[in-house]
Amino acid sequence: MTDPARRVVVQYTTRPDSADENQQLVEAIFAELSERRPVGLRYATFRLDDRVTFVHVASIERDDGVNPLVDIEEFVRFSSGVAARCEVAPVAREATLVGSYGFDSEDAAS
Repeated sequence: MTDPARRVVVQYTTRPDSADENQQLVEAIFAELSERRPVGLRYATFRLDDRVTFVHVASIERDDGVNPLVDIEEFVRFSSGVAARCEVAPVAREATLVGSYGFDSEDAAS
């Protein structure tokens, strides 16, 4: 069975004085996502233990392949200033799901 989802992983390192601001901007994205609930998107952001590295994982599960994040105002706001907040620029990579338990689906045990 072919997996139609497109998954993207983005990693970058903020300047230490910008890390908390970056987190606040990311949290605003998730607040808007909670309100708008776009179809065909699974999205998570992690802040690593060094406190300045962020990893975003997006799974776009739409037949048209369009990334719903481009229509999220807070994502556009976040993206427009990310370079100024970074010591290491964002690197985006396509990813293939090898396996998952409750991470990429809503059937996680609770």
